[in-house]
Amino acid sequence: MSSGETPKRFMRIAAHDHLGCNLMGMNKLDSKTRKLILRCLVEGMSIRATARTAEVSKLTVSRLMVAAGKVCADFQANALVNLPCQRIQVDETWSFAYCKDKNVKRAKAAPMDAGDVWTWTAICAETKIVPSWQLGDRTSATAIEFMDDLRSRLAHRVQLASDGHKAYLEALEGAFGGDIDYAMLVKVYDVLDKAKTADKRCSPPNAPASRKRLSRETPTTTTFRPVMLKGKT
Repeated sequence: MSSGETPKRFMRIAAHDHLGCNLMGMNKLDSKTRKLILRCLVEGMSIRATARTAEVSKLTVSRLMVAAGKVCADFQANALVNLPCQRIQVDETWSFAYCKDKNVKRAKAAPMDAGDVWTWTAICAETKIVPSWQLGDRTSATAIEFMDDLRSRLAHRVQLASDGHKAYLEALEGAFGGDIDYAMLVKVYDVLDKAKTADKRCSPPNAPASRKRLSRETPTTTTFRPVMLKGKT
């Protein structure tokens, strides 16, 4: 890295070169088409929409997505280490593969891994970098894998916040022991109004307050400032 380059710019250049070198095997697609496909996927477009936009088959998009995912995972494993993060918040996001858990038994051709999928994510307050993530269910086993990976990427003791999910307690104890400042941030939601009008029926409930449960030797409740993954503090 030269003296004129910032760390973020250097990481973007390194990731771009790493990705380009490892996708050279897909020689049937020119680099312009590969970039277009990856941009569409990163922006949240579906595989079908991406295939129509890039004028390629769905299979081509799927293969490139898998190849790019492997390259990104390899880059993250080697680049995101010894991170000087100070404040981190972890959370889980729900989704599903093929169908929801409750519909798996009724599905006609559900694959073995069909059902609910949770994405466990850690985010740094200062840099907004995601040092670790994990796909799986919402059990303690996945939480342990997630926390073990997060611990291996940090350079020193951090301040960490989570929601009230109890799986974090066992996972944190095993990964960090007492070498962490940890607290749970539990939101207090309004009681749902059964007489909601149609325009408000699908709106999420308000969270006018929150409670902090200090589970480790956090300095004080006033200095504990959680990072919010969902856009609101």
